[in-house]
Amino acid sequence: MKKAHVVTMEASGPTLEDLGWNSFFADQLSAEEQGGEVCPVRVMAVHRGMVDIAGSGLGGMINSALPVSEGPEDRAAVGDWLLVDRARLEPVRILDRVNLFKRKAPADQRRLQLIAANVDTLFIVTSCNQDFNVARLERYLVMAREVGVRPVVVLTKVDLAEAPERFLEAARALQPDLEVEMVNGRDPASVGRLARYCGKGRTVALLGSSGVGKSTMINGLRGSDEIETQPIREIDGKGRHTTTGRQLYPLDGPAKGGWLVDTPGMREFHLPDAATGIAEVFDDITALTQACRFGNCTHTTEKSCAVLAALRDGTLEPKRLERWRKLRDEDAENTPGNGGRRPASAGGRRRKKTNG
Repeated sequence: MKKAHVVTMEASGPTLEDLGWNSFFADQLSAEEQGGEVCPVRVMAVHRGMVDIAGSGLGGMINSALPVSEGPEDRAAVGDWLLVDRARLEPVRILDRVNLFKRKAPADQRRLQLIAANVDTLFIVTSCNQDFNVARLERYLVMAREVGVRPVVVLTKVDLAEAPERFLEAARALQPDLEVEMVNGRDPASVGRLARYCGKGRTVALLGSSGVGKSTMINGLRGSDEIETQPIREIDGKGRHTTTGRQLYPLDGPAKGGWLVDTPGMREFHLPDAATGIAEVFDDITALTQACRFGNCTHTTEKSCAVLAALRDGTLEPKRLERWRKLRDEDAENTPGNGGRRPASAGGRRRKKTNG
């Protein structure tokens, strides 16, 4: 087992509130825990078998193994809050999360990959070039809606695009009232407009493909160039992985006090259990399925199908219906207990109420 390396943090270091601690987490501590030998810390980075922590006067690396694990989600992710035994420097348990971003591992669909926990806002980052992909953006939006996180689409490399307005129009068409920002990552004033989403103790996560400018954006928000950036390939506009791990970065400048999670670029993203997110992102199709005459309508050949009627009269685009079907079928295959059966409609389950 790897040895913990923990240092005592100075009084001037971040407080629990600076790190995002609030009543949602505090209410989970028992009276014994509040005055005992355990202390809450936030997971700043995850490594193989180790986590980097901060809080309660402690900071550094400790082993990530929990005394008891009850499932694939019962392990630390970036942004998690852990209770740690101060004397032994070992995790006791993970506090309940406000939300959790996760995906099926690309190399092994049987394994779940935890991306980030306790996020307030999700920046869905794409560039104004060949990377812009409606189907991928909808997939990210489904994930954000599923866990109840505020999504913001951030269009980068606007300074290199001949007509960035067309990308703006396409992004806004994805959902009514969707927030979309256009950013030149190398212009501090342009990046600074994103600061309004980042407040003291608030956590923003970035998702997007490699080479879309996430690292450049982080450097702009942090007012530094500490994070390595790499140019994209001119032949196809695709980038190489710069970020190789997940980490919480403190923000400075106009966004000072906030925290930002960078993640490795992800082109392959298989959604697990996302019926609610699909229903909300494709709310127009959801409404149509509920207008069908029969509850078991498959929306393929039925004469009384409202979805097919909308397709015929031009109010529903064939490509959008195709993307909905693909996500719906994928969700059916990935949802435990469903046996891979394809649902007849897009109706989503009721969302659990969350704090934050």
